[in-house]
Amino acid sequence: MRIPDRDTATKFLMEAERLNPGNWVPHSLFTAQAAEAIAKVHPELDSEVAYVMGYLHDIGRRAGITYMRHSLDGYHFLQQQGYDDIARICITHSFWLKHLDEYPGKWDCSAEEIQFLESYIASIEYNEYDWLIQLCDCLALPTGFCLLEKRLVDVALRYGTTKHTAVKWNLLFENKVKFEQKIGRSIYDLLPGVRENTFS
Repeated sequence: MRIPDRDTATKFLMEAERLNPGNWVPHSLFTAQAAEAIAKVHPELDSEVAYVMGYLHDIGRRAGITYMRHSLDGYHFLQQQGYDDIARICITHSFWLKHLDEYPGKWDCSAEEIQFLESYIASIEYNEYDWLIQLCDCLALPTGFCLLEKRLVDVALRYGTTKHTAVKWNLLFENKVKFEQKIGRSIYDLLPGVRENTFS
């Protein structure tokens, strides 16, 4: 698997922050730290791969304030840099159920781009890294780690819900249990300040 090293990933994110500063940048850092912490005690994951994937999962936001299309912009950006293996995370972190109408934000893609996204997520098998970043994306606020419930409500209040929201939430909690079974402990034990940040 070819991924950028941390220095390269940091350059990508710093450039993206100059283009579109916002809370998504510290959120990305906390997502990366959560992914690294879980991967370090997971028997099948590489913590460096996990960190970089978490760090760059929202890199498509470099293109500006967007919704669905941030997944596509990130995918194309990382592909253009030669990182096909990590580009997928930009798409898979947004579509847990593998269909587009689960997405609660604006569909700000062209008909052709929507067709590409539908075809892409239907054509791939999600792996442990895809599920890890979906989980860690929901453990990270811009201010630090939090309980999943707080992040889910935060996203629902900002973007709304769909008919699939309850199914997605149940899937996420099932995902959490699977990771905890693999690592033999609560994921929250690995995230400093999670309870304090949740209730602050």
